[in-house]
Amino acid sequence: MDRYERILTLHRLLKSAHYPIPLSRLLGELECSRATLYRDVAFLRDALGAPIESAGTDQAAFRYEVGEGEKFELPGLWLTSDELAALLALNELISRSGPGVLAGALAPFKARIEGLLSHQDSGKALPIERIRVVAWGERKLDQQVFRIVAGAVLERRQLRFRYRARTTNADSRRTVSPQRLTHYRDNWYLDVWDHDRQALRSFAVDRIADAQALDTPATDVADADLNELLASSYGIFAGKPKAWATIRFSSHAARWVADEHWHSQQKGEWLPDGRYELKLPYSNSKELLMDVLKYGPDAEVVAPLSLREEMKILLQLALGGYQPAQG
Repeated sequence: MDRYERILTLHRLLKSAHYPIPLSRLLGELECSRATLYRDVAFLRDALGAPIESAGTDQAAFRYEVGEGEKFELPGLWLTSDELAALLALNELISRSGPGVLAGALAPFKARIEGLLSHQDSGKALPIERIRVVAWGERKLDQQVFRIVAGAVLERRQLRFRYRARTTNADSRRTVSPQRLTHYRDNWYLDVWDHDRQALRSFAVDRIADAQALDTPATDVADADLNELLASSYGIFAGKPKAWATIRFSSHAARWVADEHWHSQQKGEWLPDGRYELKLPYSNSKELLMDVLKYGPDAEVVAPLSLREEMKILLQLALGGYQPAQG
């Protein structure tokens, strides 16, 4: 353990201790000699201002002063090598898995983390290339728009923007109170209170343009209300659930589906023949049916009847594309 980590470990031990810590325990925890420990104690007390006091016992022991120790924190950024390495790896993964909006914002922190790692005896280059991140279905995102949107969410300010709906390709102008950002299936969505529609809505951030944060404070919607409308049904554009879907998967597909998270309220059950039955609430059937379709013949929509009929129509339309042309 190098000096940096010894100081950090010593601080954390003294910070969490309710009683004076014997010298023998500190030597074991820090894996150092008595002389080194006393030098570290002196540095922590004299250079960093830690409220260390020696306990008045027959055996040498140390603690933080009662009251003062609770308020004292190490100045600057103090992390172990493992914690620094984890932060650096996380930053690298973000830069590899996204369009750069988060990696760009974290760039100053990355430089500092790399510097801290290089100044430690145990600092070494991390083989980040051995971790592979493959984005699927990721859409192009305007970094400036993302920053404005994220800033409005955190600063609790209203937001005005132009939105082109993907389903209709229609343009509209919106004035909203942003509630939260959601990262879903490699893309970002904005949950808002839409002042023009007087309702909760979700918008794909990649379809937002001309974003402008306003000086007007955002209207806050209670988490319970947000979750009831936006998280109670399957998919990103949820709405209040209108029914529960029942889907049965073959014994082959069941090995995957049984371990998958589809919805927070899902109910799964193994059937006697090895198949797996999944039940979950939904409002908009489109996204749910598209996810079921990827399992092909290994999935069957059982209920409700309207959802089953909708799936049959989709399958017939898909099959029609493979039929030979007439005439």
